[in-house]
Amino acid sequence: MCGIVGAVAHRNVVPILIEGLRKLEYRGYDSAGLAIMNGSMERVRTVGRVADLEARAREAHADAPTGIAHTRWATHGGVTENNAHPHFSCGQGLEVSVVHNGIIENHEALRWRLKAAGYEFASDTDTEVIAHLVHSYLASGLPLFKAVQQTVRELEGAYAIAAINKAEPHTVVGSRKGSPLLLGIGNAGSGKGENFLASDTSALLQVTKYVTYLEDGDVVEIRLDGYSIVDGDGKPVERPIVESQLSADAIELGKYSHFMQKEIFEQPGAIANTLEMVVNASSLSAGLFGAEAEAIFARTKQILILACGTSYHAGCVAKYWLESIAGLPVSVEIASEFRYRDPVALPNTLVITVSQSGETADTLAALQHAKSLGLRDTLSICNVPESALIRASRLRFLTRAGPEIGVASTKAFTTQLAALFVLTLVLAKQRKRLAPAREKELLAQLRHLPAALARVLECEPAVRHWANRFAPKQHALFLGRGLHFPIAQEGALKLKEVTYIHAE
Repeated sequence: MCGIVGAVAHRNVVPILIEGLRKLEYRGYDSAGLAIMNGSMERVRTVGRVADLEARAREAHADAPTGIAHTRWATHGGVTENNAHPHFSCGQGLEVSVVHNGIIENHEALRWRLKAAGYEFASDTDTEVIAHLVHSYLASGLPLFKAVQQTVRELEGAYAIAAINKAEPHTVVGSRKGSPLLLGIGNAGSGKGENFLASDTSALLQVTKYVTYLEDGDVVEIRLDGYSIVDGDGKPVERPIVESQLSADAIELGKYSHFMQKEIFEQPGAIANTLEMVVNASSLSAGLFGAEAEAIFARTKQILILACGTSYHAGCVAKYWLESIAGLPVSVEIASEFRYRDPVALPNTLVITVSQSGETADTLAALQHAKSLGLRDTLSICNVPESALIRASRLRFLTRAGPEIGVASTKAFTTQLAALFVLTLVLAKQRKRLAPAREKELLAQLRHLPAALARVLECEPAVRHWANRFAPKQHALFLGRGLHFPIAQEGALKLKEVTYIHAE
């Protein structure tokens, strides 16, 4: 639930850092901060909103061509200014500043080692361990790029980090493992004059549409004259440059009161986009899921669905469809629990992962665990084409829901259901369980689905009336049977997420 922005440019980057954090506010946070370099290294931090950070930065006359910024959701240590990022490590004429998303699982052991070496800690966070580790390698004579490479080899857990070093005033170094971090390439993709880092594309649209998605283990250095990337083995690599199709308007509220309302009303368009290639064809094809899909589906004997939260509920709905329509046995597992068991891996199992972002750490870890058990036939259903989940899977289906800013998933859930229903029909057809007449009928119904959703949304006045009646209630029970049981679970989750009312 944290956000990272970094920038190097021939201009003041403070407005870029602040605006980037503002675009990441939807992720939830309790404090914010930035560190900049302009001759000296300066830091501004606050408990509270990005607007408060902006006011403090203005009071401090913050102005610099290089900087990093962060929004924090407390995991290690309380909600205090001392625990807010960035974290500093100073001494021996060196100054380094670090921001970090994720959890460092071995931070206690590293903390004791660093204390024994003379480092003093000013916070309760695991992130400060990273700052001191980087400093220790800088003190040994390494440049920041190499120091970060050495540091991440010692970290256990998930992380995305960005670091700056006072001695290298026009450089930001970042790395990722299990937590998203991407490179924004400035000046129309040339990388000359300015470059950026962020944990989400939305933070970069203000400055560039050209992005590179880093792989797990990558370390990247951004400079005024370009950038360099090495993989987890320290070997120089080139990653594809992608022109983001996300528009700045897509992440603005427009006429709506809040993003959840906006995204509810975007569902007809999201479903239409997701199903475009399906409904415009005269028949269903396995090729919708990739070049290898027909061969993989032909040998599939059972299905394992791995997902978390809302995506898990979508998988539970799909279980009913896949078993009753396609005639395949299905297991649905909460991804965060799957990798802590010793499941029996059955041959010819299709592993399906479902995630809006494609960066859900538990789902990625569960997929890797499934692969380690010998399950190599993998399909991801995801909303982000260049995500880690898509890259890690042999087959894919993109939901094309557009950006989902609201914390409570809406259009991502319904487009996941649409994708899983299409998968059910394709598998049923391949297994000779879908007659041509029924296929034609179902395709016609899918073509009508966006219009049907639009009609449902016309009920908003009635829904508002019911909401006003129910608002004083402190408890809610959602009832559903069969296919509607996971829908009831999702409804309860939504109510808890947005109101904190007890719901089951």
